[in-house]
Amino acid sequence: MKLIEEVTEGVTILEPFGRLDSTTARELIDRLLALLQAGRSAIVVDLKSIAYITSAGFHALLVANQAAAERQGKLALCGVNGDVMRLFEIGAFLDLFLICPNQQDAIGKLRQP
Repeated sequence: MKLIEEVTEGVTILEPFGRLDSTTARELIDRLLALLQAGRSAIVVDLKSIAYITSAGFHALLVANQAAAERQGKLALCGVNGDVMRLFEIGAFLDLFLICPNQQDAIGKLRQP
């Protein structure tokens, strides 16, 4: 899986590409946990380039969300569209994450005190 990482306004943005499944979820969770351990307390995961997500992908996001909360950090998701949004709805994951329509909105939410 390809991961693009950048920092905007003090917020780390991680954008994975392709499928978020049992093959690729480990790479994502490893990177998210490394960012949190390095002191990055505001992270946006932009899912606009994810075509499909499995339970392993949801697990990776849940672990990262919990790890962020334990470190008094914040994790937001954005770009959750189409089939991926439908899977979030079916799995009842919408209430478990801060989900924003786009990167700018997510950055704004994470920068609020």
